[in-house]
Amino acid sequence: MSLEQGQIFTSMCLYVIAVICIGLYYAKRSGESSSNFLIGGRSLGPWITAMGAEASDMSGWLLMGLPGVAYWFGLSDAVWTSIGLLAGTYLNWLFVAKRLRGYSAIAGDAITIPDFFSNRFKEKKKVIMTIAALFILIFFSVYAASCFVTMGRLFSTIFNVKYHYMMVAGALFVIFYTFIGGFLAESASDFMQGVIMVISLSVVLGVGISTAGGISSVVENAKSIPGFFEFFGISQPVMKDGVQQLDNLGRPLFGDKAGYGLITIVSTLSWGLGYFGMPQVLLKFMAIRNSNELTLSRRIATIWCAISLFAAVMIGIIGRIIYPDALLTQTSAESIFILMSTRFFPPIMAGIVMAGILAATISSADSYLLISASAFSKNIYHGLMKKDADDKTVLRMTRITLLVISVIAMVIALDENSVIFKVVSFAWAGFGATFGPLMVFSLFWKRTTRAGAISGMLTGGVMVFVWKLLVRPLGGVFDIYELLPAFVLSCLAIVVASFLTKEPPKDVLEQFEAAKAYEE
Repeated sequence: MSLEQGQIFTSMCLYVIAVICIGLYYAKRSGESSSNFLIGGRSLGPWITAMGAEASDMSGWLLMGLPGVAYWFGLSDAVWTSIGLLAGTYLNWLFVAKRLRGYSAIAGDAITIPDFFSNRFKEKKKVIMTIAALFILIFFSVYAASCFVTMGRLFSTIFNVKYHYMMVAGALFVIFYTFIGGFLAESASDFMQGVIMVISLSVVLGVGISTAGGISSVVENAKSIPGFFEFFGISQPVMKDGVQQLDNLGRPLFGDKAGYGLITIVSTLSWGLGYFGMPQVLLKFMAIRNSNELTLSRRIATIWCAISLFAAVMIGIIGRIIYPDALLTQTSAESIFILMSTRFFPPIMAGIVMAGILAATISSADSYLLISASAFSKNIYHGLMKKDADDKTVLRMTRITLLVISVIAMVIALDENSVIFKVVSFAWAGFGATFGPLMVFSLFWKRTTRAGAISGMLTGGVMVFVWKLLVRPLGGVFDIYELLPAFVLSCLAIVVASFLTKEPPKDVLEQFEAAKAYEE
């Protein structure tokens, strides 16, 4: 390891030590009960709720995946995705957060998303809970794998060590501190990581603009690439065997710009729909100590999201201007933030800035592992297999499950050529379509029935796979992000199945009205 690599390593180690200390600080309290371990005893303040929700949501995708898309394709794909995400963030906090906080407390003091759905419909046979838990296990295993890919790529790029070794090392670190600290450690560290992420993005963006010669120079150079700096066009790198080609002067080649029409824009904006079904965000809504504090949380979250998304997109654009031929594959393009950090700053400072990537990845991976583990231990093991299990047994099973899911995610992450953006987009669609429509209907339409809930979840979850694997490859009008058609069909399934079955029992309707009164 060179001197520069050693300095970067030292900076990142200091960050890792800080995160471990947070886990150790909360270890005793988290071990007191499964409620403390899984939802922190509903004790989060507004700042930790807001920053924790956004940091756990964005993950390493924000610092690697999104800048990579902007570097490779230009402005349109990245900016329309960001607009959809920003709108989804605000609307989710505005409409869902407060109602879910109250309803989850009234509905049997639910501490997981499957618990809430099951208790919402007062089901005796835990079909809704089982389906929800299984989908969480499937999609969060993929999500956690994307985080491990990010860590493996980060460390292997910096230290020139084999990807697989670095991926496993990063995964083991996340597993360790999540295992001992639970939800409280995850939420507290997410707050710190959210701060580091936005500072890292802002610093790299500022230095990048200066290095590129100012905003006007960035815009002028970006416009020289066909379709690169347009809202309604997209650049087309000239490829051969998956590598962008260079001209005789060593400059990257681009073909004529491709169109970016209304269908594509609507498809990309639909990323915002995913927020209504994201367990890691919804769980933060349920965990805040006082629903009246959610207004402050909403403002914090929206501002953080706006700054972070703008910075991430512009880093990709500026990176292409400054280092046009440095990253010639779509996979390597996702390392533009790392490249700029190491080129712009002294090693110690670069290590601190790149801790932003580590922060983003850890803040998401811990959430994914914890929610996945709770889906099995609390909802399947305790809810179905061993209903008489005491709280300590459930807590122990949660930790065992966390280890098993981590191993599965590590196996998925063995493919170092995975494109982070694509992996995340699939899991995002899965949660958005499976849980999003049902969450909205459960909170705001009392005529929703248990049959409607089951139909909606199955339709949304299955359609994500069908559209992604069978329909979207047909191209043309069918080339739509799978979240949009799956979300719409899930909504239709809920409405149709609810009207075809008799209205919910009186106690379910009374609970719905009580939740409305609780909110008020």
